[in-house]
Amino acid sequence: MSGARETQIRVSEIFGPTIQGEGILIGLPTVFVRTGGCDYRCSWCDSLHAVDSEYREQWLPMTVDGIWEEVTRLSGGKPLMVSLSGGNPAIQPLGGLIAHGHERGYRFALETQGSVAKEWFADLDVLVLSPKPPSSGMATDFDAFENCLGMAADGPEIALKIVVFDDRDYAYAREAATRYPDLPVYLQPGNHTPPPPDDDDARVDIDGIMDRMLWLVDKVTEDRWFEARVLPQLHVLLWGNKRGV
Repeated sequence: MSGARETQIRVSEIFGPTIQGEGILIGLPTVFVRTGGCDYRCSWCDSLHAVDSEYREQWLPMTVDGIWEEVTRLSGGKPLMVSLSGGNPAIQPLGGLIAHGHERGYRFALETQGSVAKEWFADLDVLVLSPKPPSSGMATDFDAFENCLGMAADGPEIALKIVVFDDRDYAYAREAATRYPDLPVYLQPGNHTPPPPDDDDARVDIDGIMDRMLWLVDKVTEDRWFEARVLPQLHVLLWGNKRGV
């Protein structure tokens, strides 16, 4: 375990406590550990500061102890949910951090597109798999996705979360949900005005996002897709594109 605690993890930012803004844990008080780096480059990415290698000099190499010192400071030492995000946090060696936090009563959720599988997925409390729809410009490798499910096994609670911008994305979400009928599915209207990496005060088109959400609600109800849950990005509604909230 001492070796795992000395492993360097690339961290873009650590912030909170705030609420989880989307998906299965929406509204839950959370501290976020956002890692740096991603194997995808989605056309509408809203966290390019943690994805684009242009910003890698801003990503700090941190040990488990260094990360945990900040998580403890932010949480006041009171256990809560820690969300591991990115970029794609699955490319980082996070097993030691999860074990360290569990020993102190904290819980861990991770969101990933399902392109990289790790053995420590089984140690998570919540695993959100968010395969990227056609509007992202990325193609889903469902063999890799299956490997992620296999690594998680019966460990964490698992959910699907799919961003939807248009009819093609909606059809993709229906297909993905059909592939994995035992997983709860959360649909999220896409933010077509994501922030530039250096400007978290950039305009966000809330009206446009809400129009898309209304369209999405109409789609699932008209199709009698009663298993799907349609949720907004609550943090975008509250704070727009601001970072660290």
